[in-house]
Amino acid sequence: MTPPMTDLDSIFKALSRSAFRNKFHLQGKELNYLRTKGLPVVIAHAEDFIAKRLAPAVIQNDGKQTPYRGHPVFVAQHATACCCRGCLQKWHKIQLGRKLTRDEEIYIVNVLERWLRNELIKPPS
Repeated sequence: MTPPMTDLDSIFKALSRSAFRNKFHLQGKELNYLRTKGLPVVIAHAEDFIAKRLAPAVIQNDGKQTPYRGHPVFVAQHATACCCRGCLQKWHKIQLGRKLTRDEEIYIVNVLERWLRNELIKPPS
């Protein structure tokens, strides 16, 4: 089953209207990590984080499994509402209470990758 919200332009437009989501940006260690390791390595980490922390049907600490800092993917997850199953349902219309499909995992990684790419091209603040 493909997620209903697959138009990345639409989801990013909706996210841009959220003051909470807009406060997240890469800086310091997270930005340096992304630049040093490179996007392909960070995306590989994203795939692993999504598979382990979001994909299961039941997540024991759902809503608290994603730290706010410590890795560029964590910041991206909060910025794009891909941080927990509740946010995935609210923002991306991905149903709670079932394992994510492979297509949904790919969709989430694509959302994260787009946000990370945008952060790389932003001028330093």
